Amino acid sequence: MMSLPAGSRIWIVAGITDMRNGFNGLASQVQNTLRDNPFSGQVFIFRGRRGDMIKVLWADADGLCLFTKRLERGRFVWPAAKNGKIHLTPAQLAMLLEGINWKHPQRMERPGLRI
Repeated sequence: MMSLPAGSRIWIVAGITDMRNGFNGLASQVQNTLRDNPFSGQVFIFRGRRGDMIKVLWADADGLCLFTKRLERGRFVWPAAKNGKIHLTPAQLAMLLEGINWKHPQRMERPGLRI
């Protein structure tokens, strides 16, 4: 699991991204479409058309990092917005990476202790 510095801003890039893009293509999309700096330390998450793969782009002190995850079953939950970006909390990011619906997580009741 990637370890992000405290206070890192995490963004889902709305819409569909060409998953053939690598470091340069995704960084260019952050700069040109979102008008943001890909080297700012913020995290940007992209999803492809099929919805079973995401790419996560972020910059640490040494340079750009690119993380890719593909689900073997199911799809990543994605916002309906066609453009722009949506903020996520670190907990929502963890759910997204696990393939859990980060929009509407359901808290399960803890079973009572039986003695």
